[in-house]
Amino acid sequence: MGAILLRGTAFALVWWVLAEGRADSWGVGTVSVAAALATSLYLAPPGTGRLSPTGLLCFAGFFLVQSFKGGTQVAVRAFRPTMDLAPALVDVPVTLPEGLPRVLLVNTLNLLPGTVSAGLEGDSLRLHVLDARLPIAEEVRQVEAHIARLLGIEP
Repeated sequence: MGAILLRGTAFALVWWVLAEGRADSWGVGTVSVAAALATSLYLAPPGTGRLSPTGLLCFAGFFLVQSFKGGTQVAVRAFRPTMDLAPALVDVPVTLPEGLPRVLLVNTLNLLPGTVSAGLEGDSLRLHVLDARLPIAEEVRQVEAHIARLLGIEP
């Protein structure tokens, strides 16, 4: 019951911020919050893991550094006369367990510049990358390690 209350409150706060505190938005907001809550309970049932506060701080720092680094790389390439790209679809094996850890992995990689998840079948993740010459598999392993630490998963 605590997870439902906590998540429901968090989604309601997000709605309130998005709606700029307008009271007339709660007709749609109530439906949206309920849908978000139901989806979150389906995708990440309560009691399926513990969020590590230390892991969260490490993940946030890692994500910010990687976002800055990747964004800088993409910007530098964009301003060169020749972009020097080697785009490709790359298949990378996934070691995280199914469910929330993999969903978080795919979404994290989508947010990092230079990579877009193109599919996940079994234990193989297909990524579209801007430069296949970079160590893509090692970068995915780093993200997986941070997600495992965040969710308290043993490697």
